[in-house]
Amino acid sequence: MTAPRILVIGDVMTDVVVRPEGALARGSDRRASIRFEPGGSAANQAAWLAAFGVPVDFVARVGAADAEAEAARLRACGVTPHLASDPDRPTGRLVALIDPSGERSFFTDRAANEALTAADIPDALIENVALIHLSGYSFFAPSPRAAVLDVMRRAGGKPVSVDPASSEFLREAGRNFLDWTRGVALLMPNADEAEVLTGSADPETQCARLAALYPLVVVKRGADGCIAAKGARRWAVAAPGVSAIDSTGAGDAFAAAFLAARLEGAGIEAALERAVAAGAKATTEIGGRPRTRDRASIAEDKPAPSTPS
Repeated sequence: MTAPRILVIGDVMTDVVVRPEGALARGSDRRASIRFEPGGSAANQAAWLAAFGVPVDFVARVGAADAEAEAARLRACGVTPHLASDPDRPTGRLVALIDPSGERSFFTDRAANEALTAADIPDALIENVALIHLSGYSFFAPSPRAAVLDVMRRAGGKPVSVDPASSEFLREAGRNFLDWTRGVALLMPNADEAEVLTGSADPETQCARLAALYPLVVVKRGADGCIAAKGARRWAVAAPGVSAIDSTGAGDAFAAAFLAARLEGAGIEAALERAVAAGAKATTEIGGRPRTRDRASIAEDKPAPSTPS
């Protein structure tokens, strides 16, 4: 039987990952490890989905000079890329500052990502998938927002999931984000994003308020695991302890693992367990995508199917 396909729509970035040896020396030097990594929340999620054995189509817009190289990187991860080439804007860039705990802060230039259009997303891609997953970043600029809203309209009855992606951009958008994502089947914010969307830091309040708007909500809570809400029902799963060195991509691995498990028929709790394990593992390596050498072992690490709940 052919495995269900997912269509992921969102962003491609070049990540400049900076790990300083100590606190920033304002106005002077600080030794640091600096690496260039392929990134973008949606691209990372597509790569993780492929690593978990899910057939995935990925749509984004990149600078024309990078289109072939970015497509090759995605194909090497097992992703089927559909990248629009932008003749005027470069591929997006991001500087990630990683502190000693593995937490990161970003400086972001969205560049070509902000020029995504509905024409970049053919009807055939929407028709051939079981689920559409959207990066929240696509909602924060007019052109990509119009594109993904058009996709939601064209999706008909197919389920759509959204990862809100950025607490700071959510603050800028205000409650508009809730209007833009009305009708979404699954929302997967992290704790900070859930706080912005609900006005509360209390996990139960976050669940109650978001579950009133979305059929299923999964809140990623980092080292505290996660909590999910479906109406009045709740599930909570603790995260395994790991020695984190870089949390970049951990939420992307979590989201991909959850979606992959659900497509395979796993119940919510089993899917959450797989998700927190994937997110924790992602923090033990630099960069936001699974290592190509690990793809086979990752894909083999699947839970037994259970009755969906």
